[in-house]
Order: sequence, then C-alpha cells, then structure tokens
Amino acid sequence: MSQRSRVSGVWTPSPREREAAWELYVELATRITTVEQKPGAGIVREELNSIYSLFACTRDILRKYGPELAPRGRAGGVTFAGIAVEMVNTVLRPLLTKWHPALAEWEAARLPGDSVVMHERAWEQVDVLRAEVADTRRVLLELAADLHDAMQIEPLIGGT
Repeated sequence: MSQRSRVSGVWTPSPREREAAWELYVELATRITTVEQKPGAGIVREELNSIYSLFACTRDILRKYGPELAPRGRAGGVTFAGIAVEMVNTVLRPLLTKWHPALAEWEAARLPGDSVVMHERAWEQVDVLRAEVADTRRVLLELAADLHDAMQIEPLIGGT
C-alpha cells in the first residue's frame, strides 16, 4: 500500500471543527491501530476490528457536528469533514475491503480446539496483511500529526 495522509494546504479549524478534530484524535490516540505491534504479538483480527470501528466513530462525529464541519469557500479548501471522509474512503476502506473477507474465510477454516492465535499465524497471508496494517498505521499517525498540529496541542501519540 502506498497511501499517504492527504491533508494538503493549510487547515485552520473553526472552534466546531477543533472539537470534532479532538474527538477523532482521541479515537486515533487510544487505539491499537496507532500503536506499533511487535512481531508475533497479538492477533491481526483485533487490529482490523479497531480499524473498522473507526468508521462508526468518524460517522458519529460527522453527524454530531453537522454541516459546520464542511464550510464552503474556505481558503485552501481543507475542512475537517473532508479530512475525515478522505480517511474513511481512501485509507481505511481499501484495507478492510481487501482483508476482512480473506481473514474471515481463513478464520472459518479453524478446527475446533485449535488456538485462534496459532491458526492465524499459520495463515500464509498473515505477514502481508500485517505489513499493510503497518502501512495504514503510518498513514493514521500522519493524520494524527496533522490534527494535533492544526489544533495546536501537544502530541499524545508517540511517533507523531
């Protein structure tokens, strides 16, 4: 995956956008999706679930704050709503569309009594999936950095 954070231009958030940005930033800062995993640690299903749950959180934030998150005529055209929708559609969705069904199919083949962890690690695609999750993590960390810079706050996530 060769994605990058796509926030380009200067974004000066309105007070309402700043509140929404804080909510998204907290979601990013407190998830496994922005914490580098040691090789062989945890299970990739948990990482995919965490990434998937960002969809609902992002939608909730957009609904909660409404159209004020996408004002027209802003210099540079950068809005919180644009940033959030870009994250969902170009960063999260491609990873999940590709890997959620493939992992689910592999999980369905697990025999009763087999360890979930050992079964996942035996999958020939697990290293490729972990690499793509790591690429997505880097993009989400870039986005988190863009958010904390725009909000003018100290970073809460290591590496941003």
